Amino acid sequence: MQKITTFLWFDTQAEEAANFYVSAFSDAPGATAGSSKITEVTRYGEAGPGEAGSVMTVSFQLEGQEFIALNGGPEFAFTAAVSLYVNCDSQEEVDDLWAKLTEGGEEVACGWLKDRFGLSWQITPAVLQELIRDPNPAKSQAAMKAMLAMKKIDIAELRRAYEAA
Repeated sequence: MQKITTFLWFDTQAEEAANFYVSAFSDAPGATAGSSKITEVTRYGEAGPGEAGSVMTVSFQLEGQEFIALNGGPEFAFTAAVSLYVNCDSQEEVDDLWAKLTEGGEEVACGWLKDRFGLSWQITPAVLQELIRDPNPAKSQAAMKAMLAMKKIDIAELRRAYEAA
């Protein structure tokens, strides 16, 4: 197990969410075969607090990164204060993950979305960091301005703005 693991609190949808995330990443463009999977499901016993036999936690991996999802009840909900940042290598990968993760969720802005479980994601092409870190302030700011006008990030549009500066 990795030293630090993201732990996600759900009301009752931990298993559904884990399966959804694994499915989304398993066949994404550029995905590493077998690196997104459910690794363990634990169930509540007679001591509770959940119903005996119901799913308590689901351990899973997305591109080799470990996560644990808990069915902890309705006390807590996700906010955009914490998001999962996905570094994408291509527009095809951005488009694929964006389509899957916004299904039943919502587009936000600047590459951010909220999935149907309320978890926030940043679906970001790696080239964005390269462009906005350019030492030429006119070019970096042009790329930043273009990104700020987008919901899903469009690499071609970022490059057009960057090159025009």
